[in-house]
Amino acid sequence: MAFEFSNFKSSSLNADFVDWLVDEQWVNMQMHFGRLWDYYQNPMYLPAGISAIDSKQNESARTYIQAQEIGLPARITGIKRTQTSGLTGGKAVSDIERKEVVIENDIGWRINAMVDFLFGKGVDIVSRAEDKNRRNEIDKIIKQLFISNGGVRFFQDMAVLGAVYGFVDCVIRPGQKMVDYSQNLSNRDTTMRIKRGANDSFMELVSDCGLELIEAPRALPILDERDFRKINYYVQHFIEQKNEVTSEGNFLLRLLSCQGGAGARRTAAVTEIISADWWQRYEDKELAAEGPNVMGIVPVVHIQNVAQPLYYEGISDVESLIPLQDELNTRLSDRASRITFQAFKMYLAKGIEGVEKRAVSPGRMWCTDNTEASIEQFGGDSSSPSEESHISEIREALDKSSGVTPVAAGVLKEKIGNLTSAVALRMTLMGMLAKTERKHYAYGQGLKEIAAMVMHVLDATKIYPSKKEERVFDVIFPSALPENMLEKLNEAKLKQEIGVPKEQVLRELGYEIKE
Repeated sequence: MAFEFSNFKSSSLNADFVDWLVDEQWVNMQMHFGRLWDYYQNPMYLPAGISAIDSKQNESARTYIQAQEIGLPARITGIKRTQTSGLTGGKAVSDIERKEVVIENDIGWRINAMVDFLFGKGVDIVSRAEDKNRRNEIDKIIKQLFISNGGVRFFQDMAVLGAVYGFVDCVIRPGQKMVDYSQNLSNRDTTMRIKRGANDSFMELVSDCGLELIEAPRALPILDERDFRKINYYVQHFIEQKNEVTSEGNFLLRLLSCQGGAGARRTAAVTEIISADWWQRYEDKELAAEGPNVMGIVPVVHIQNVAQPLYYEGISDVESLIPLQDELNTRLSDRASRITFQAFKMYLAKGIEGVEKRAVSPGRMWCTDNTEASIEQFGGDSSSPSEESHISEIREALDKSSGVTPVAAGVLKEKIGNLTSAVALRMTLMGMLAKTERKHYAYGQGLKEIAAMVMHVLDATKIYPSKKEERVFDVIFPSALPENMLEKLNEAKLKQEIGVPKEQVLRELGYEIKE
């Protein structure tokens, strides 16, 4: 069955275009964004059943392969890969043995350090409503909303997805309790009978509002042709695993099923389309559910990791590091291969019969009547300054490209003497701090839009009516660096003297305001 969009009020939603997005564009996105995630996480796979790799297993090979191995040359892996073959594909090169593969994931810890600096201490979202009572109520609503959707973990997940893929989308979903309340409102007084902001029943309704982070491989937004910043329809497509087992389509699975085997887990290709007035959900292109959009807007907040002009996608922190990561892994693998040959002493025996059957060990004596017999020792590790220098320069290039130095991960080495003051520490981490400040604006603006859209949902469902000017927020990020508490208190005192509200000063200090 094809897509059927007659219930959408706009005629601009084209079924053929959505088909193209799902059948072709989505496949290309899986390859591109899947590689970015693999370089960040560097998952481990077992080589069993992968014919090209099986044929290259030898005494130097390990019992697993890692995702970043796809960037190594064939002279190391013994496998020639293409852009479309993937990690498990490729063709074995007959005359090249697989060498020792060394993978050091320099991308993963850098991304994690960025997330720690950005959201490691959480974040505070505060209302700018003029009325103090309304401001306090809205603050409680927003705080409860994010707690019910994961709290600090929600912010950190958002930062990881954005850093890896370049952007992250958040879909605001009113829960069934909220929809039921809105639909049944005509049957009772329009004034809510529960006390807003304090009653458990009210907070239960607020907690029913869901914030769903959409990873980039699933996102297929249909943008306005004249303004790429405007989302006309939000389409997402993904493979959903069902809590069912199937044995269809595979003879081996059917055979296992007849013998009591469990078969395979059933999956479905899910496509969801959301507009300002209607939404639909398809499973394997069969309509599974649909309904009106009670919000009256496309409930999606788009956040770019780092702004990229004229593009929906932002700039990924992973993509620019991939070539350097491949070069680092290549040189580390080359060094491991060299050490394997040179670290162990080897012997060449001449003119001694049967020496191949004798072990080299203490207390052994070899005898021969051949006066020209000899045993020569060779091998042993030797220094390679150019190799070490090259690896060091690659690591420095990774530092410059990412803005994350080993100091951010606690690796001080000889630099500990330079970090005796806060100013010196800030200078050392200047690149990291500058990038974090840049992200503060991007992610902070996204969080403001999420909070404003949630207040719009509560207004549209009559749970908590609010005016547009009451849906303005500030986002307060705590400092990522260790701070002198006495200096912070003195700074807070001066702020209060020049007229900064006491509530804001306390929030910046990290204290919770209780009425």
